[in-house]
Amino acid sequence: MTRNELAATAWRKSSYSGGNCIEVAPGFPGVVPVRDSKDPSGPALVFPAPAWEAFVAAVREGDFPA
Repeated sequence: MTRNELAATAWRKSSYSGGNCIEVAPGFPGVVPVRDSKDPSGPALVFPAPAWEAFVAAVREGDFPA
């Protein structure tokens, strides 16, 4: 995946974010690019899809105390 591919993708963010959160770029086989919504031209981290899915499941389950 290239910077141009990431720039051309449709990023999405959680409707629960209140405007300051992360965005993900769906549609990349096997990986999930993630970036800071406050810095859309900044760097993106790329996680293996299974790791990202495990993280999201843990958040939903409340495994990370506030």
